[in-house]
Amino acid sequence: GWREAVAATARALLAGGLVAVPTDTVYGVACLAQDTGAVQSIYRLKGRDGGKPLAICLGDVDRIHSYCQVNVPDELLRDLLPGPVTLVLKRSEELNKDLNPFTSLVGVRIPDHPFVRDVARACSGPLALTSANVSSRASTLTVSEFQDLWPQLSLIIDGGPIGDVQSPECRLGSTVVDLSVPGKFTIIRPGCALTSTVEILRQKYGLVPGSS
Repeated sequence: GWREAVAATARALLAGGLVAVPTDTVYGVACLAQDTGAVQSIYRLKGRDGGKPLAICLGDVDRIHSYCQVNVPDELLRDLLPGPVTLVLKRSEELNKDLNPFTSLVGVRIPDHPFVRDVARACSGPLALTSANVSSRASTLTVSEFQDLWPQLSLIIDGGPIGDVQSPECRLGSTVVDLSVPGKFTIIRPGCALTSTVEILRQKYGLVPGSS
């Protein structure tokens, strides 16, 4: 059942494990963001350059204030989240200093997927979340597409195919937008929700594009 799967996933994370989970965009691998050993394991799993940041994943918009310095209205956060958007904000002192130690910013995800949000709520701190693929390879929409990672994962939650596996657009991942400079937004990755995100930021909140 759902509750058992959430509980099992939370247990694996709290034990320092890496877990594959479905999100609203692509499959992801999560660990506890405050667990330095687990964060290092994610980098090894992906063969990822240590200079590439990991996003954090939370269950609810209210939690963002615990780990980020927010300089936009809460209404703006709620207009974009939960959803296929990663908001880049200034990090707070609460966040593990070994997570992305080379930057004062952090990307925040609240996927529009009830399972991963329930898992985030079941863990006390934020999750670190990245796509379930080796770095530089295509994002994955089914669990069979990241079979090479299975041996290094504590648990794999199969939520079925995410979107249309034949469509390249479905593999774009979340739209990543930097909101760390007051009054401005900078698109870091166009992702799958670019048009609607920019429309909200410009038309509803009057933000202007920053220099990328």
